[in-house]
Amino acid sequence: MFKKMMVFAVAMSAAMAFAAVDVNKATPAELDGIKGIGPTMSGKILDERKKGNFKDWGDFIERVKGIGDGNAAKFSAEGLTVGGASYKGSAPSPAKKDIKSEAIKPTASTVKK
Repeated sequence: MFKKMMVFAVAMSAAMAFAAVDVNKATPAELDGIKGIGPTMSGKILDERKKGNFKDWGDFIERVKGIGDGNAAKFSAEGLTVGGASYKGSAPSPAKKDIKSEAIKPTASTVKK
């Protein structure tokens, strides 16, 4: 019985270590605990949060300089949430097409035989 209680206690403490940290409620120490967020970035986040809570990940990325899709994905993987939601990524906007996909592809008339 004691072993089961110890295993349960260890499991609960491990789960708490990986608990989500909501950017709208986090303390500076909690933000610093997210891998990739240091004192400078947490300061930027807190400064923007003073202006109002972040509505969603898009709002968070737009308002905090230095956070893009890549960092948002990393921070989310480390347990950061915005309004309790993890980062799902964003679809590229039509204005930001991948130039490589627009490259001219050979056709039957341009291929030498």
